[in-house]
Amino acid sequence: MFKGKTVAFYTLGCKLNFSESSTISRQLNEIGFVKTEFNDGADMYIINTCSVTENANKECRRLIRKAKKISPESFVVITGCFAQLKPKSISEMEGVDMVLGANDKFNLPNLLQNLDNKKIGEIHGCEINNLNYTSSYSLGERTRSFLKIQDGCDYPCTYCTIPLARGKSRCDTIENILKNAIEIAKNGIKEIVITGVNIGEFRDDNKRFSDLIKELEKIDGIERFRISSIEPNLITDEIIETVKNSKKFMPHFHIPLQSGSDKILGKMKRRYRTDLYKEKLEKIVKAIPEVCIGADVIVGFPGETDELFNTTMNFIKNLPISYLHVFSYSERENTLATTFEGIVEKNKRVERSKMLRILSDKLQRSYYQKYLGSIQTALLEKENKNGFLFGFTDNYIKVKVPFTEELVQKKINLKLLSFDENGSVLSKIKENICIQQ
Repeated sequence: MFKGKTVAFYTLGCKLNFSESSTISRQLNEIGFVKTEFNDGADMYIINTCSVTENANKECRRLIRKAKKISPESFVVITGCFAQLKPKSISEMEGVDMVLGANDKFNLPNLLQNLDNKKIGEIHGCEINNLNYTSSYSLGERTRSFLKIQDGCDYPCTYCTIPLARGKSRCDTIENILKNAIEIAKNGIKEIVITGVNIGEFRDDNKRFSDLIKELEKIDGIERFRISSIEPNLITDEIIETVKNSKKFMPHFHIPLQSGSDKILGKMKRRYRTDLYKEKLEKIVKAIPEVCIGADVIVGFPGETDELFNTTMNFIKNLPISYLHVFSYSERENTLATTFEGIVEKNKRVERSKMLRILSDKLQRSYYQKYLGSIQTALLEKENKNGFLFGFTDNYIKVKVPFTEELVQKKINLKLLSFDENGSVLSKIKENICIQQ
């Protein structure tokens, strides 16, 4: 049995990982562990990894070295997508004591109870078939909670390792999701972000995602819900109408695009083309004029010529998109895209990423500009950053206000006045119009 009593976490990657790290933390707390900060030293370190980008893998290695430097005798556990994809190579890294795959990441308390001797690099639960589903949600780490409703993915995108790392799509039940949302509300959290790998694929018998969000609307204590990334082909008219008429679901969608070229979308094996994407965005904006829409874009995919990249740029410029998340394509082992011709040089990928990030700043500034002088509702966060509190309006405009303790984690009406010095984040608040307790 492991004798340590303190545990520190470092979570890489997506909102889903944060929800799962928080769940593991609560499991360990139930058997006597106390959570500490990573830099303060701990008996056990848990690094929850990502595999979406090459940098995330490198960051995992760096964190292992850092943990051992801070606490040389600590027990280091690696879990998450990188651990699932590369369990053997991770287990052989210096400093790694245990690797937890997708099927055992929530079984750590039992594994520790039965740990008679410290076995270096022991691997658990990396079978990818017939994975279990475990509910997860985050508590306490942030102003908002990330609530997992679904895991895994059945989409065979040619660049993506997520199906290999998380298995087939599987879902929680509406009953259990509502139970978790109520528990989150009991902890004083006002906003929930609904998360998963492919949440638009949510199924509970004959119930769909639109049925789930209608039920979540009824939860007392939660004032705001946000829908995390959702595939364009899975956004139904009913989802749009539900958000339009909702008092709790925020006017904010994040809809992956990946490319504005139908040729590249075809090579990626995406389940839509640009005409459908454009149609969905226009329908959303018509129904919800104040909506904020974000998009993911991958640059440098094999076969992306200068002409096709410019096609993507021009397509985005003519859409009601408010910001972009830009990813430079990186080759991922065991994906079909690694066999494609037309490899884009890495310096060109970097150049295209920079161009799209500049475009993203312009789109965001243009979107923010429309609301200067208006009064918006924002939920402020809890961290004092250089004398300011930050938060987001309902339609996802980032705001800041001089720090006042009474405003921490409060929903408040603010007048939006101007951009801050970097020109991208809305900053100055004229006055507190009212505070909603």
